[in-house]
Amino acid sequence: MSKKILLVTGASRGIGAAVAKMAAAQGYAVAINYANDRAAAEKVGSAVEKAGSKALIVKADVAREDEVRRLFEEIDNKLGRLTHLVNNAGIVGRASRLDAADPATIRQVIDLNVTGAILVAREAAKRMSTANGGEGGAIVNLSSAAATIGSPGEFSWYAASKGAIDSFTLGLARELAKEGVRVNAVSPGLIETDIHASSGQPDRVARMSGLIPMSRAGSADEVAETILWLLSDKASYVTGANIRVAGGR
Repeated sequence: MSKKILLVTGASRGIGAAVAKMAAAQGYAVAINYANDRAAAEKVGSAVEKAGSKALIVKADVAREDEVRRLFEEIDNKLGRLTHLVNNAGIVGRASRLDAADPATIRQVIDLNVTGAILVAREAAKRMSTANGGEGGAIVNLSSAAATIGSPGEFSWYAASKGAIDSFTLGLARELAKEGVRVNAVSPGLIETDIHASSGQPDRVARMSGLIPMSRAGSADEVAETILWLLSDKASYVTGANIRVAGGR
């Protein structure tokens, strides 16, 4: 594969931003998708270009089919045919018990984390699969350790959304295995990003670090390293896998 073109959804912050920067250093042209924070996305884009790679910044709500289609059309026109995808965009919503949760929040989480990820992977498969004239490629979906922990009392609906990603990863991996596309997932545990503050728990990392066998939270870079390995040819015989990056939890 001569030209590596990577889309990272939700790339303006956290794990997505770490992946975009690390990928640029490894020679990927990077499409940086964001939903709201243009300034943060541009900062990531500048880091990608400083590493000597091409950056394309595209605003799109990947929960919406029309915006997903437009996102991929921009990549087609400005970078070329996609070869790699990191399906990272996701939200948790305000932390609470389920019986106190806003139904609108639950719907937003499922729409973005599940439907959005599936729609994005659908467009990627159209471009990567050898059955569709592509050269093959690799997809990494962002799941979460929450899928097996359940996140009781915090965001059980988010845990459910990531359980769906686990099933989807396995199904798509088997569907595309003979068509040159590897599909894997990464399940981060407690990671130092601003997703905790967005759930109304800015102290969550400090409060929960004691539950981790390694006695600390992980970093976005540590998750990104695993994702970049799965994208690379070093993982050429790995598909349908889900790697937990959770410090033993």
